[in-house]
Amino acid sequence: MKLLGNILWLIFGGVIVALEYLLAGLLLIVTIIGIPFGIQALKLSLLALSPFGTKVTDGGSSGGCLSVGMNILWILIGGLWISLTHLLFGLLLCLTILGIPFGLQHFKMAGLALTPFGKKLS
Repeated sequence: MKLLGNILWLIFGGVIVALEYLLAGLLLIVTIIGIPFGIQALKLSLLALSPFGTKVTDGGSSGGCLSVGMNILWILIGGLWISLTHLLFGLLLCLTILGIPFGLQHFKMAGLALTPFGKKLS
């Protein structure tokens, strides 16, 4: 079921979302200051490639001072808007019964997009 969900996800827009996060991550990694943010964008890109069956868990340093500060900076720079976009798509998809599983994946991505530092994909 996960494989079918991921295939349908990729066909109906997952590839575009993953490419956008990949491009943003690579552009951020070009600058020294943007490297940590680029790594988080690449993490979002990986989740966008196969959200079904992938869990977002707290890493060992999720409560650390550096992660909290970087998450606040991430939210102020644009993470809030990314998260709100995934929430909107999740709500729209949950309007139909067939769209509910895909909407739930957008909700998962919204959580990661809001505070990616200190989170791991498993």
